[in-house]
Amino acid sequence: MILPILTIASSPNRGRGVFATEAIQMNTTIEIAPVIVLTKEHRIIVEQTLLYDYIFEWGEDHKSAAVALGYVSIYNHTIHPNCVYEMDYENETISIITIKDIKVGEELFINYNAEVDQESPVWFEQH
Repeated sequence: MILPILTIASSPNRGRGVFATEAIQMNTTIEIAPVIVLTKEHRIIVEQTLLYDYIFEWGEDHKSAAVALGYVSIYNHTIHPNCVYEMDYENETISIITIKDIKVGEELFINYNAEVDQESPVWFEQH
């Protein structure tokens, strides 16, 4: 499920991003995306490819990985996001939920650290 008020567009200095075409209220689930779960062995292989930047750690032990379908892999990162993502291991989905009111045309961001306001540098900021 992807709300029809989301679109992918060019994001300044970030490639593509997800944007709102209408205002969205805080605490709105804007997407529920299925994932393809990778074993820890497959994760090792995928981490050697371009897909490394698009997979999510998966499972309670974080040893597996998941490729999210839908728009999930297109949301850009910031340490002060306007959305969060929640993983449902049992149903193999990732949900995106707004944590602030969103304006028309605003880009939607998540924190790749999986916690709101977690300021640890993510992998691409460490280079």
